[in-house]
Amino acid sequence: MTKTLKAAAPKKTPKRPSAKQFTFGYLVHDVSRIRRTVMDLLMRPYGITRSQWSVLSTLSRAGNDGMMQVDLARLMEVGKVTVGGLIDRLEASGHVERKADAKDRRAKRVFITEQGFDVIGLMIELAATTNRRILEGVSDADREVCEDVLLRVKQNLKDVLREQGGLNLLESED
Repeated sequence: MTKTLKAAAPKKTPKRPSAKQFTFGYLVHDVSRIRRTVMDLLMRPYGITRSQWSVLSTLSRAGNDGMMQVDLARLMEVGKVTVGGLIDRLEASGHVERKADAKDRRAKRVFITEQGFDVIGLMIELAATTNRRILEGVSDADREVCEDVLLRVKQNLKDVLREQGGLNLLESED
């Protein structure tokens, strides 16, 4: 009597977890990372880093009254020491200056110099040109939808932070 061999049933490969469902977050991160790299390359000839540009940009939106370092740090969502180092470098390069506060002579306010305003003008042009380039082929309607989605996601993330007691980690709710 010959024994018939049965083919073994193929083993089922267990379903492995996949990060495919996280594509949105990775895409947002990659777009941001690549844009930062592009901006760094484009700003390099002007001797300004992205972080320094952020200081100048934030100060320029504050008006002509200057800004306290602690307020600047809060608006930029960075620590006071970090913003202090950035201000030191911008002051050394002539882009900002510290002046005594009119109400409290012990406190210093940070002001943009004329040289700083010149750089702001260049950076605004550079950013506008870059934004036009990177948004080529994207309709105004699609851009608006994308901005709306990202603003909603940002708010949802802040809600999670608030629920988890971590909103203070941002140092700002702006």
